[in-house]
Amino acid sequence: MQNSSLNVFKYGGNAMTNEGLKSEIITILSDLVDQGQRIVVVHGGGPFIKKALADAKIESEFIDGHRKTSPEALHHVEKALKGEVNTDIVRQFNKVGKKAVGLSGKDGRTVTAVKRVHIGSDDGKEMDLGQVGDVGNIDPALINLLLEKNYIPVMTCIAADEEGEDYNINADMFAGHMAGALNADRFIVMTDVDGLLEDIKDPSSLIRELKVARLAELKESGTIVGGMLPKVEACEVALENGAQQATILNGTKPNQLRALMKGDAAGTKIVKSD
Repeated sequence: MQNSSLNVFKYGGNAMTNEGLKSEIITILSDLVDQGQRIVVVHGGGPFIKKALADAKIESEFIDGHRKTSPEALHHVEKALKGEVNTDIVRQFNKVGKKAVGLSGKDGRTVTAVKRVHIGSDDGKEMDLGQVGDVGNIDPALINLLLEKNYIPVMTCIAADEEGEDYNINADMFAGHMAGALNADRFIVMTDVDGLLEDIKDPSSLIRELKVARLAELKESGTIVGGMLPKVEACEVALENGAQQATILNGTKPNQLRALMKGDAAGTKIVKSD
């Protein structure tokens, strides 16, 4: 088991809210474990956070796409991510006979956060996003220990800083840093699109494979925009810090995930530059 392939999955999007899709994805990931591979699942939970804050009558304010998070809001964010989403994913794995363990970055001080310093896109001024953080440091000891004992770590993107202050971290970036720190053989980002497109209006322009160095050019040309930016940046972080390869694919089409796990082409594969 020690020498088996390690796969880090970023799980999110509509594949989290559809029960049928969720069950199918859990089955595919469980089959990987049956084949002797090791997996780590990192998740966010945007739709669940949105509902939790609405139920608490807390209005969401977004700055350049980032949710400003007060300490009160973070309380409800953590309840949604850890108490609802994380617990449910663990339950799904356990239901099919696997041993999953639910964690946040705080457990075992696995992830140490730093407060995010955000520079406004309009005026270039520093803006306070509240309890929004970035990954400062990762200690993979606990995750490696769980993997050695054949557990499936299921992680959500809450972490504390050196002083014990809690922060919500972008789940894509959290996952990318985790994949790098674990020297993952594969980092797989499950999203709601088939991968990177040369032309975002043309589904047939899917980029099957590219080197990480080309991502800067695609960002500059406007090919990579919006919600795809943090996913691509997460892949860059993963590859720069120890992961061997990264793939962005459509989590709402489980056949793509199934194909990738069989070694077939699926989504967009990003590899290290020479």
